[in-house]
Amino acid sequence: STLMKIIAGVYTPDKGEILINGEPVVLNGPLDALDRGIAMIHQELNLMPYMTVAENIWIRREPKNRFGLIDHAELRRRTAALFERLSIDIDPDADVRTLTVASRQMVEIAKAVSFDSDVLIMDEPTSALTDKEVTHLFRIIRQLREQGKGIVYITHKMNELFEIADEFSVFRDGKYIGTHASTEVTRDDIIRMMVGREITQMFPKEDVPIGDVVLSVRDLAVDGVFREVSFELRAGEILGVAGLVGSGRSNVAEALFGVVPATSGEIRIDGKPVRIATPAQAMKHGMAFLTEDRKDTGCFLNLDLLANMEAAVLRNRYVKFNFVRQAQLKRDCEEMSRTLRVKAPGLHEEIQNLSGGNQQKVLIGRWLLTQPRILILDEPTRGIDVGAKAEIHRLVSALAAKGVAVLMISSEMPEVLGMSDRIMVMHEGRMTGIVERKDADQVRIMDLASR
Repeated sequence: STLMKIIAGVYTPDKGEILINGEPVVLNGPLDALDRGIAMIHQELNLMPYMTVAENIWIRREPKNRFGLIDHAELRRRTAALFERLSIDIDPDADVRTLTVASRQMVEIAKAVSFDSDVLIMDEPTSALTDKEVTHLFRIIRQLREQGKGIVYITHKMNELFEIADEFSVFRDGKYIGTHASTEVTRDDIIRMMVGREITQMFPKEDVPIGDVVLSVRDLAVDGVFREVSFELRAGEILGVAGLVGSGRSNVAEALFGVVPATSGEIRIDGKPVRIATPAQAMKHGMAFLTEDRKDTGCFLNLDLLANMEAAVLRNRYVKFNFVRQAQLKRDCEEMSRTLRVKAPGLHEEIQNLSGGNQQKVLIGRWLLTQPRILILDEPTRGIDVGAKAEIHRLVSALAAKGVAVLMISSEMPEVLGMSDRIMVMHEGRMTGIVERKDADQVRIMDLASR
């Protein structure tokens, strides 16, 4: 991602050169790169939430009428024509803030295509898309390739690489490892290049003793969102939650943590009924919640690692006589950063400058500082590379071995099957079943997820 941001004019390189059509160029920002035919779709979406879809796509290029004012009719016409060409079904007049993450991603893709650039860089474009939307995107990519466009496609998903790429390059720890034709290698070959070692087990789930019931949920519901969700979670257990996009998985997690309080049902912790109407109340009961969206609901992007990591503990463990024990807090954050192997110049580096995997480690560290008994993870490895994924899998397995009760939501079937002791499946706001690890396979989970 960092290399591509240099090519797209976001960052200035310390050395080396960029050649366009054989000529060395100096890019003085993203607009300069766009003018030279290079467009980039970033992993973290960059649309203006309070502007319409059409306004976002044509910003700085709005059609004007004879009075010099924006011609909104022409703006809509251009957007509709672009969407028709790309087979995108989104209202050009809709405010971006009203769209789903997947729809926003398609708007970003349409915006990049609208520049008619010679080179289009896509950074993890499918992280929020359904399988159907991914197929649609690949159709657009093939269409652009037939038009002579060059596509640089950053992904950690092996199946996408083999389906869409002619050749691929591997980077590890900031270094170029090599380039190969996608027909020359296997999935395991690529993973070995990415992590620098043999892959014997992608999901290091240990068989550990499962303890007593820590969290019990009965008939939990949020009106109009999900209903009648019941399950038990035990100490040392990893309960996976599977389901298609829109099944209500994340909504259940938000209700448990008090982000959107449940309208009915019962939550018990250690057998005692509790009311959780706010995240603060959930934290008092030993709960922690890693949210699905790092950018919007996880990271304070303009703050450093220390501020991000200490955010959940400032009001409890490190406060004495209304004063924060800053030295101890900093030492613990440094130790947590080392334990999680966060790759950063130091605790005062802004978190927005880190890779997605390292941002995720910082957020996990934030919650581990609270010493949780119940850890809710919503898409813990979304948008991160294979090496960082394996590290997070090992960490989650180690936490379960120490007796932490883990509720893990994931859209990646191998992750759910490989890491879970049991799997709860949801479909359209209701629970359709809970499957034991020994009985779980992809066919059974997908059957329950589509009932």
